[in-house]
Amino acid sequence: MAITRRDLLAASAAAVVLPAIGSRAWGAPLPREADIVVIGAGAAGIAAARRVQAANRKVIVLEADSRLGGRCWTDSTAFDVPFDRGARWLHNPETNPMVRLARSAGLDISAAPLGQKIRIGQRYARAGETEELLAALVRANRAIDEASRKADVACASVLPKDLGDWAGTAEFVLGANGTGKDLRDVSVVDKARAQDRNAAIGCRQGVGALVAKLGEQLPVALSTPANRIIWNNREVTVETSAGRIAARAVIVTVSSNVLAAGSIKFTPELPKRQLDAAAKLSLGSYDRIALQLVGNPFGLARDDALIEQSNSTRTALLSANIAGSSLCLVDVAGSFGRDLSSQSEKAMVAFAVEWLKKLFGSDMAATVKKSSVTRWNASPLTLGAMSVAAPGGQGSRKILTEPTGNLFLAGEATHETLWGTVDGAWESGERAAEAALKKIGALADPMAAPRRSPGQRRRTRGASVN
Repeated sequence: MAITRRDLLAASAAAVVLPAIGSRAWGAPLPREADIVVIGAGAAGIAAARRVQAANRKVIVLEADSRLGGRCWTDSTAFDVPFDRGARWLHNPETNPMVRLARSAGLDISAAPLGQKIRIGQRYARAGETEELLAALVRANRAIDEASRKADVACASVLPKDLGDWAGTAEFVLGANGTGKDLRDVSVVDKARAQDRNAAIGCRQGVGALVAKLGEQLPVALSTPANRIIWNNREVTVETSAGRIAARAVIVTVSSNVLAAGSIKFTPELPKRQLDAAAKLSLGSYDRIALQLVGNPFGLARDDALIEQSNSTRTALLSANIAGSSLCLVDVAGSFGRDLSSQSEKAMVAFAVEWLKKLFGSDMAATVKKSSVTRWNASPLTLGAMSVAAPGGQGSRKILTEPTGNLFLAGEATHETLWGTVDGAWESGERAAEAALKKIGALADPMAAPRRSPGQRRRTRGASVN
């Protein structure tokens, strides 16, 4: 019996490889002044810059990497089909502006496949066993939701003690695979307040390619990290190796880990309140092991997804035959995924092969034609996958949205309910741009604000899909 995505499948983390297009994406020297400078060309930065442009204000986006997209990164050269090294899904198609923009740009958008399979040893779960897992997930979510009304404690501390053989699987689905962290490190309030992420939407060209497409008409300086931001309540100066930019406001969209690590210097320093908030929203670990196989050794269908009954979180999620190809993805996350990715690409591939061999009982090594892995924790421009509030830290998300002089923060970590998603990052960029435009007096005319969909999202009761 297959389990539906709405019932089960949890988040995947983020990315895409595009050809390098030079240190100045729009082929012009770095400007010396702008109305608003945006730091980071991921989903949040691109959304912010588009909003500033829509208000007819001068904007420049500074990106330390040599490509657009941030944690959305589509590798279009490693395999025969696009390989999202980061985020694979969008959500909430009825209210998500990215879906409409992607279709307008000629990209192919479609709902993610619904069916997932469960492996118990070397056989598939029976209908009754699948129902047992679903019941365990419902009970676990209910316990988290009820606990969130009393105190912000660790999710692991409130799980039912009688989940039996499905305890490890439930912890993997709701914790490592859903958030990038083990449930002992996840706030019950953060988990309970997360909005519905079950209506997953994919892009045939890749989510990273989609995000990059939406940013291709913006003035972006690639390979141009912001080294220092000098700010006050009236103006800002952004220092780069290519020169200084004077502006009236700055929107910073780097990850919470990069912010907390001090990779960008601030003069004066950011308030301790915001630095502490970033630290409480540290990124979880989520990486992907891609294997191009000879034939279809598992006998799985196109885009099939599979998990196993496990007695621990030392397990993975399999996405097979991507877009009908021979490419399979093995996703590892949480503390186990972090430990594995800290070793080597060889160790990651070896784990994936042995894990698949354990489930399907065949010698996998001979069928691996090509492989590639992601190691987001080691990337100095991200230092992880997605933000997750530590127990007691859910209120830190709102703290990060508080303006500091003419400096505004954005990114998925600043979204209280869509954290960990491309959608949340995009909305946070629009929110920060609105605040910055109002601060500099660029939205005196109420008609300048874009119309927003009135659609209302529900809180999730099950696992999420990023």
